[in-house]
Amino acid sequence: MTGPDEYAALVDDDVFTNLMVRRNLRGAADAAERHPARAATLGVDAGETARWRAAADAVHLPYDRKRGVHQQAAGFTEQPEWDFAAMTDDDYPLLLHFPYLELYRRQVVKQADLVLAMQRCPGEFTAEAKARNFAYYQARTVRDSSLSAGSQAVLAAELGHLDLAYDLFAEAALHDLADLGDKTGDGLHLAVLAGAWTAAVEGFGGLRDDTGGLSFTPRLPARIDRLAFHLRWHGHRLRVTLTRDEARYELPDADPATAVELRHAGEPVTVTGGTAVTRPMPPVPDPGPEPPSPAGRRPARRA
Repeated sequence: MTGPDEYAALVDDDVFTNLMVRRNLRGAADAAERHPARAATLGVDAGETARWRAAADAVHLPYDRKRGVHQQAAGFTEQPEWDFAAMTDDDYPLLLHFPYLELYRRQVVKQADLVLAMQRCPGEFTAEAKARNFAYYQARTVRDSSLSAGSQAVLAAELGHLDLAYDLFAEAALHDLADLGDKTGDGLHLAVLAGAWTAAVEGFGGLRDDTGGLSFTPRLPARIDRLAFHLRWHGHRLRVTLTRDEARYELPDADPATAVELRHAGEPVTVTGGTAVTRPMPPVPDPGPEPPSPAGRRPARRA
């Protein structure tokens, strides 16, 4: 298979892809059990859904015990390292200057892959594993794809590396305004713009929905004093406003009988129409030193 990282092809057991397989198998089984009559018309019975769940449970996520990190794909961490110190700015993007077969055989990542897996399936990784994985892959990801910065920003914010998260967010947000890829003349990079929104809402807003409900663990970087955004959730518009001191949740269009359940920093919160709920901003964990990026590839520091 080939996962999200285009500098790795024909790999076995890409973690992101395998987690998507697991999610889809379990989602299909859940859907069949919610709609048994429809499932029966498709020839799906309890035995088949049980086999789907067994296959999901058996999905393999390669892990390097020696280094204490998940492998992006089986064997990735055993490959030779790329010589980042020998690169100059003119060597990037690498795909324009080096054969793909050379890239495929080295530990060099074009765009978030294992990091994207941690963003989309956060419950599959412990906090300690996320920190180790993020540091390992941050040092090997060159962001030759504009799609990478948004996902990297989400994990950087979750782990408390807020300056790095802000600079990655800015890179995504300014990609077309500053023509960072020298391609804006061909059209806007809409997926990059979506990545900037994701960095703001999932990164600084701390939004997660992988458990079937909404949860927020917000944290603002030093250069943002206020962040506000809206979400449509089960037909209701939820407004979230974050400041240095508090998080505010409200349903601006709902009647008083409407209620939405969510979690703020792990605490259950009920938001009803017409009444805003505020909670103090949670403390930011001490992440330690910022993980290094490949030489010359850290996102620009923004004033």
